[in-house]
Amino acid sequence: MQLQVARIGKPHGIRGEVTVQVLTDAPSERFVAGTEFVVEPASAGPLTIRSARWNKDILLLGFEEIADRNAAEAIRGAKLFIETEELDDEDDDEGWYEHELLGLEARVGSQVVGKVAALTTLPVQDLLTVKTEEGKEILIPFVDEIVPEVNIEAGYVLITPPAGLFEINDAAVEESGDDA
Repeated sequence: MQLQVARIGKPHGIRGEVTVQVLTDAPSERFVAGTEFVVEPASAGPLTIRSARWNKDILLLGFEEIADRNAAEAIRGAKLFIETEELDDEDDDEGWYEHELLGLEARVGSQVVGKVAALTTLPVQDLLTVKTEEGKEILIPFVDEIVPEVNIEAGYVLITPPAGLFEINDAAVEESGDDA
């Protein structure tokens, strides 16, 4: 199974280092010299870590395959994945991985309002991106108050959005009986 652990950002310096958005809670274990990543798009990889260092709060990675700033710019935006079997063995109720959430129905009450298109991990709180049938993308704070239920097995996330976030919000709330 593949687990996304980072997204490559802008080049740093002239020797091919890049900034990365870290998407793992164990960066010291994931980003060590010699680690090989599966890369999306596949044309950018695989990539093997040559160096990893922190510059303030930003992780900088150097790869064996990337020699200069131009090559680093070419892989900007690429996603880094590791092969892991850990996910099958973990008993972790603290959160979900992006691959588990992608494609789940987003429901307000009993009404489907879209599908989960992405999970953005941020320092303060994470955001779910829900894509509506009309193609509109809506960012939803991934907190218990707004996303009280995630049911991977049944294929949905339940959302209790603030008024106005979804155009159907008032009708869905009335249908679910929350307004009584």
